[in-house]
Amino acid sequence: MRIGFGVDVHQLAEGRKLILGGVEIPYEKGLLGHSDADVCIHAIMDAMLGALALGDIGKIFPDTDMQYKDIDSKLLLERVTQLMMDNGYRIGNIDCTIACQKPKLAPFIEEMKMTLAKCLKTNVINVSIKATTTEKLGYEGRGEGITAYATVLLKQWDE
Repeated sequence: MRIGFGVDVHQLAEGRKLILGGVEIPYEKGLLGHSDADVCIHAIMDAMLGALALGDIGKIFPDTDMQYKDIDSKLLLERVTQLMMDNGYRIGNIDCTIACQKPKLAPFIEEMKMTLAKCLKTNVINVSIKATTTEKLGYEGRGEGITAYATVLLKQWDE
């Protein structure tokens, strides 16, 4: 078994869609980034790549490469999932926490879990997504950005 940890932060900005866990969330702002800036998926990918000792998403999908400009992060997650499988691993479980003051994410959590499970080629019971506020503290609490934290347990295929 291998364990990985990932974290991602993006600034909220007007004129962008808010995509979290591969799901579009109705909100007045979205996350600013080279891709669709899905902090949830980015943190999960970093956790997976860390568990595999393959670096991070910036190494695998550099923001200097225009092929990744505005790309759907679900496509990147599918590529990282394939890397994981090519290295002989599968998802044991994933736990991701999204920190933001607004919008409320509870109505979207189940859809996020199903979307992620499909990309990760795993059962939805192996995917945990949680949301928390920061009690109006910090950049998340002021509505300036969103952070996601993820841990992953990978298991070898033969287990």
